[in-house]
Amino acid sequence: MSIAGGPHKAVERAAAAGCQCVQLFTKNNNQWKAKAIGRDVAERFQQALAEWNITHPVAHDSYLINLASPERTLWKKSIDAMVDELRRAETLGIPYVITHPGAFTTSSESRGLRRIVRAIDEVGRQTTQLAARCLLETTAGQGSSLGWRFEQLAAILDGVKEPDRLGVCFDTAHVFAAGYPLATAKQYRETMRRFDELIGLDRIRAFHFNDSLRELGSRVDRHTHIGQGHLGTEPFRRLLADRRLSRIPIYLETPKEKLDGADMDRVNLATLRKLARRRR
Repeated sequence: MSIAGGPHKAVERAAAAGCQCVQLFTKNNNQWKAKAIGRDVAERFQQALAEWNITHPVAHDSYLINLASPERTLWKKSIDAMVDELRRAETLGIPYVITHPGAFTTSSESRGLRRIVRAIDEVGRQTTQLAARCLLETTAGQGSSLGWRFEQLAAILDGVKEPDRLGVCFDTAHVFAAGYPLATAKQYRETMRRFDELIGLDRIRAFHFNDSLRELGSRVDRHTHIGQGHLGTEPFRRLLADRRLSRIPIYLETPKEKLDGADMDRVNLATLRKLARRRR
């Protein structure tokens, strides 16, 4: 949700759309720096959460951050920015900051993964006093982005010094575009078995529920509304019916728009709630 007018406005917008949880940027997502969050801003944010009964707030980090960059200046700048993202989340009382692992650009997959591990270790060293944690998001694998194969996320988690300080955000459109099918019972079981074997279902702290404009294995990151893309509704019904995942908060990243006068956030939520009622 947009934070135009202040972080508390994201909470109000979430409540108006019928949401029960909220994801937000704590600053402009295309800028490196922002004004520090004051105590009054943090208090107003917490008051809004309580007033509107919105729980499980999470933040998403800036799209400029690249913890896999082979370019030292950008890599260092990304580490500093990630530290700042965690500090901002901590000030607001947000427990998790979701981040794309990074893109190796001109290096290689193995070197990119090592850069991410080193970056996360340095971020951890600078934020030991914070309760806020990073969630590594599954990606579509567009370009040289890492985190699209479960093995890549496993390598990061296995490589860092404090893996317990990390979790995972499972994005449905990204996982599908990366080549993992979810529609049939057999496909769903195999994809989730593979994830559990390599990473662990217990590491999932958040879901992004998005349909995909592009086909299975396209490695193209394009979100669309629930049931209107190549995923269809069945994968979402299966995820909602999986009791192992029933306590994990779900966030929409579908396009912010109105179609035929209808607020699509409300339409997507209604679709998911109908699927949830049919989960048995």
